[in-house]
Formats: sequence, structure tokens, C-alpha cells
Amino acid sequence: MSPRVLVCDDEPHIVRALKVVLRDAGFETVTAETAEQALDRAAVRPPDAAILDLVLPDGSGVDVCRSLREWTQMPILVLSAVGDEEEKVRALEAGADDYIVKPFGPRELVARLQAALRRGGPGADEPVLRADGLELDLTARIVCSGGAEVHLTPIEFGLLRTLMRNRGRLLTHRALLVEVWGPGYADDTATLRTHMSNLRRKLGEPARHLRTDPGVGYRFTA
Repeated sequence: MSPRVLVCDDEPHIVRALKVVLRDAGFETVTAETAEQALDRAAVRPPDAAILDLVLPDGSGVDVCRSLREWTQMPILVLSAVGDEEEKVRALEAGADDYIVKPFGPRELVARLQAALRRGGPGADEPVLRADGLELDLTARIVCSGGAEVHLTPIEFGLLRTLMRNRGRLLTHRALLVEVWGPGYADDTATLRTHMSNLRRKLGEPARHLRTDPGVGYRFTA
């Protein structure tokens, strides 16, 4: 059975384009034009994922995301013509898995959606995380890059573990700081940048998968 994706956008040409892109990628779509319609349709028949426009006639995609997160962990992507950092952070902190700025590339959209679906699928709790020559053993707390063990500090290990567990997802500075350091470090972005720099240096070639979204956060792309 094809995964069902809820698409909420009040611009008909965007909805048409998304339906074609998703159909060609093997997805079934259900559409909504308003925040109220999106919440109603998600409740009646929960989809496998949702793609929400940021600006809707009766509210915000961020508000829809926050409401959905009260009862579901399905992947949520927010689309917006607004590339403002604050808007990205608001959406991600409301529970969005990713934030994509219009105009977007169809292949990129599908790739990000598929990555978000994989994160919640079978193997999400696997004891060893693997990606393109990089292995992270959660039990033994050992990291190998290209077959050679890499010695990471506990903080560096925690950063890599969090990013690999959420591969493809853009994590805000605050989300990473709270997850790895604790709430008291939520605004210490300078410390985060220093540790990310050290982590990249130690990983070598696989560090290319640690992508930066300036002013917003980081993602692991493999």
C-alpha cells in the first residue's frame, strides 16, 4: 500500500504540482486548503506524513504542526516562501521534521520526505547506526570511520548519535544543546559550534554528511 501524505496549501498550482511529484514517487495524497481542513482530515484518517504550507487562510502551518504533535509522531514537512531563520526555528521547535523554502526542487522534496519516513520506520532503534563508511555502536559507545576507530569525547559522541538518529532532519541549535548538554545550555551556540568543528575534524571524509543551516542548526544527510 502506498504511503498517504496530507498536503495542505491554499495555492492550487502548488497542490497540483505536489500531487504529481508525490504520485510519481509512489505516494498517495489527500489535500486540504486550510488549517481546519488539515486537522479534520488527519483526524478522520491519519496519514503517514504531512506537508504543510507556512501561511494558511485561517492560521499557520506552525500551529497545525503543534496541534498534530499533540497526538502523532508522523513526519511533518513545512513549506514556505519565507526563508527567515526565526520562522524556520519556530516550525522546527513546534515539531516539524524539516523546513523547505519555495521554490523547491521536486527531487529534494521527495528525498527529504523519504528520509523522514525512514527515521520512524523499522530499524529506528537499531543498536548500530551505519551510514556510508561510518558506524556508531550505541551499546559499546564505539565510532568507526572507514573501518578505523575514532576516539570521541562523550559530548561529541552524543552529538553524532543525535544527528544520526535523526538523519535527514534539520535540528536547531537549541534542540541539540538541550538534548546533549541539558536545558541550562539551550542558548550556548558558541559551545555547540566548537564541538561540531572538532567532530568534523575527527571524522574525516564522512564529515561531509554533517550539514550546516546557517543560523538555524545542523543535519546528518547520509
